[in-house]
Amino acid sequence: MVAAKEHFYMTPEEYLEWEEQQPLKYEYMDGEVYVMSDNTLPHNTIALNLACTLKSHLKTKGGKVLICGAKVQVSETGPYHYPDVVVSCDERDKKAINFLQYPCLIIEVLSPSTEGFYRGKKFRNYRQIETLREYVLVSAEQKLD
Repeated sequence: MVAAKEHFYMTPEEYLEWEEQQPLKYEYMDGEVYVMSDNTLPHNTIALNLACTLKSHLKTKGGKVLICGAKVQVSETGPYHYPDVVVSCDERDKKAINFLQYPCLIIEVLSPSTEGFYRGKKFRNYRQIETLREYVLVSAEQKLD
């Protein structure tokens, strides 16, 4: 997803309360919110295919696989992100309602406009999650032969 910055500061608590009232999804970093734009159809297809494959694999293992609209809390003070695909096998996330806190796998589908951000700041944010074992970046542009 491509994020467009909104210019106002919020605490993490204000963000969580405010976002519940919004028609769109917003990521939160360093006190600022970023509206999430719509994905392309190929982007959605890639995310869905990955999620379905993972869900099938984890069916008997009890992992939770979510796509696009699932928020991840990096720490109690943020940031909060919406990865394209997220997997949690942690018992503490089993009853999560608003966001996951203990993912083991995060997948982002890249586009030319998001690649730098996903490889840079977003990756640095995700690395703070102690339970995260894999961060996978998938190109929506590059075809495999």
